[in-house]
Amino acid sequence: MQDIYLNEHYAELNPTWHEEDSPWKARQVEDIIDRNNLPMSTFCEVGCGTGEILLNLSRKYPDVRFTGYEIAPHAYQRAKAKETPQLSFQFGDVLEEKDARFDVVLIADVIEHVEDCIGFMKGLKDLGRYKIFHIPLDLSVQSVYRGWPISNLRKNVGHIHYFFKDTALDALKDCGYKIVDYKYTASRLELPNQALSSQLMKLPRQLCFSLFPDWTVRVLGGYSLLVLTE
Repeated sequence: MQDIYLNEHYAELNPTWHEEDSPWKARQVEDIIDRNNLPMSTFCEVGCGTGEILLNLSRKYPDVRFTGYEIAPHAYQRAKAKETPQLSFQFGDVLEEKDARFDVVLIADVIEHVEDCIGFMKGLKDLGRYKIFHIPLDLSVQSVYRGWPISNLRKNVGHIHYFFKDTALDALKDCGYKIVDYKYTASRLELPNQALSSQLMKLPRQLCFSLFPDWTVRVLGGYSLLVLTE
């Protein structure tokens, strides 16, 4: 499935590379960094896309050196144009960089695309002291019942692995990570340009989540999981 990123297919299906989502994603990352008081002078994003998340984070943390790695040529070209003295981008697989090491490593909406996601997560473990994973929780009662939402994720954005909270956390633990902190992020409620079905479900999800967060995520879906690990 990685071929869709190496050629122009993904860019044709998603011409913006979801850049419009990046300010929101950066705010979620900022929240978990700040509430855990993470010490950092170097920060890396693996699978950085067009670099918009890092660009937003670099404005919040001006004393941190940011580096992004991307394997998709089209996305890398767009990211490269955004470099600053504080922000740089590398084309290629960070796991092939023998001496690469950072204080904090971000893996945002990536593992669901990688064929060998377990091997990939194990390979990232020594890349930095702290790793932040953002994982879409595609599996819910409503998504499994309807079926087509998961099929569309596979066809349109290349998701080949599907998680709910427990399987996401268990996968990280199985790969040797220690869970430091995690939180739900309301991806289908707060991200722009949502489908009509997500817009119609916004209020029910908000109301139910305020009372029964775990139940809401498991049954109604619409959320992702942000996890801080060591």
